[in-house]
Amino acid sequence: MRAYAEELLAAFTRMQEEAPALHEKARAVQVTEKSRDGLVAATVGANGELIRLDLDPRVYRRQDARGLADTITRTIHAAVAKAQERVVEIFAPIVPADQMRAHIEGDLDAVLEQMSMRLPKPPPGER
Repeated sequence: MRAYAEELLAAFTRMQEEAPALHEKARAVQVTEKSRDGLVAATVGANGELIRLDLDPRVYRRQDARGLADTITRTIHAAVAKAQERVVEIFAPIVPADQMRAHIEGDLDAVLEQMSMRLPKPPPGER
């Protein structure tokens, strides 16, 4: 049981030491994605917030407002997905990718389940 506790403490200490720098790096993430036609560019931050939206003047030649709106939405979603993956990569040294994705998506049940699966099991008879 002592080895189990020491392993948990070591993992926690490592997270505590590395997390602040990784958190700052993740907060600085910005991703720009362009639409397939290159007329729309969206820049988002680590949390998926829209930072900037650029529209090429040629978009005004279109008469399809719904199509433009769909292109903008798809472009933003693509940028958000890339930003989230970048955050997952940043935290990879201390948080498993699937656990980080579940955390980003707000799936608490999945986070807790993944954490419990990764905890070392104490030897039989020491529970």
